[in-house]
Amino acid sequence: MGRSGEQEAASGGGFGSMEEFWGFYLSQHSKPGTRRWHFLGTLAALACALLAAVSGRAAPLLAAPVLGYGMAWYSHFFVEGNRPATFGHPVWSFLCDLRMFVLVLTGRIDAELARLRLHHQ
Repeated sequence: MGRSGEQEAASGGGFGSMEEFWGFYLSQHSKPGTRRWHFLGTLAALACALLAAVSGRAAPLLAAPVLGYGMAWYSHFFVEGNRPATFGHPVWSFLCDLRMFVLVLTGRIDAELARLRLHHQ
């Protein structure tokens, strides 16, 4: 990544690829607490989707984005202290959130942070 995350965010983000955005995305989730809130939000959203599928009711689907984004945005405003990347890059942010969820679930997030040479707090 040629520019810092702050510079990239301030300029509107000229990311050339999903992988380039991935490095920026993880830099915006540097604190373990932020990643935990994201993990819980994604887990809650997935649980809502599963409940909707099992019950045949659509109502739980309405709660999925509220819980998922609500927990994630809380973490940015009150834990990480930055602006959610989803405001500028909603699709890539969603895909990166799922990728981060899998890495946290499988215990590989620290290795990924190290691979990208991102300091994890």
